[in-house]
Amino acid sequence: MDQKVLVLNGDYTAITLCSVQKAFVLLFLDKAEMVAKSDGTLRTISQAYPKPSIIRLQRYVRVPYKGIALSRHNIFKRDHFECQYCGSTKNLTLDHVVPRSRGGESSWTNLLTACARCNHAKGHHTPNEAGLIIRQQPKKPTLAGFLRLSAGTIDQNWHAYLN
Repeated sequence: MDQKVLVLNGDYTAITLCSVQKAFVLLFLDKAEMVAKSDGTLRTISQAYPKPSIIRLQRYVRVPYKGIALSRHNIFKRDHFECQYCGSTKNLTLDHVVPRSRGGESSWTNLLTACARCNHAKGHHTPNEAGLIIRQQPKKPTLAGFLRLSAGTIDQNWHAYLN
């Protein structure tokens, strides 16, 4: 039951992920309709229901998009919990590409995941000055991309809505 369900707005745009239990309640209360089923069933004492993979809300919900929150955990998630210099997954920290001592800001495009060893070796230099190569340039994730990262395993049915 750790499976996630993709929630679509009334206009079929992806807005969030929820648990199978929450999706079932929305379906049962007629607040959503099932767009795609996943393998398996949900059973009660007297009935069996198909397990949802994608649901669509019956009404369009205006969702004020504020973007993905800039946080330590979200940067680690974007960078797949590995150092962007050497690929290590141990002793992870945040690193400013342009150091704060040189006017670097805390933003999606200037922060990346680094292991403590690489971060210490870089110090207050830029990666080029320290002789380090960034594996993947930091960028701000899209909502669809971040939902893909948050889901863990992605149901095949989701691809049409997350691209």
